[in-house]
Amino acid sequence: MKIFGHPWIECEKFSKVYTTEDINGIDSNTIALLEPLVESIELAQYCHTNAIPYVIPVGSIKEAIFANELSATYMICKEENGFIIQPIATQYLFDSEILVLISDEKDISKLALQGMDGVVFADVIK
Repeated sequence: MKIFGHPWIECEKFSKVYTTEDINGIDSNTIALLEPLVESIELAQYCHTNAIPYVIPVGSIKEAIFANELSATYMICKEENGFIIQPIATQYLFDSEILVLISDEKDISKLALQGMDGVVFADVIK
């Protein structure tokens, strides 16, 4: 399980981007954070074509399937969506990893038992 944003674990940061210039301007230890796919399809396609790591929020199985096909490195979702999307990602051997957004570290154990790829604390997103 991957953990992003916990003070004990050094991790990559996520930085919101809105243009290709924003994507090209982020640090090497930062991953581009896109808006939901419906709002950022051109940026997702740009990242896919140029092999640029990115993270994208997803709220449904369909969005997750498209994000995986567009080579998203990570997908962020709410817990309830994670319980639905993670089994699909496992079944179809997604290359993208599913991260559940959390605010309390007590959720880590519960989500690990459910087989989630990882968790992300809200403050890792800048």
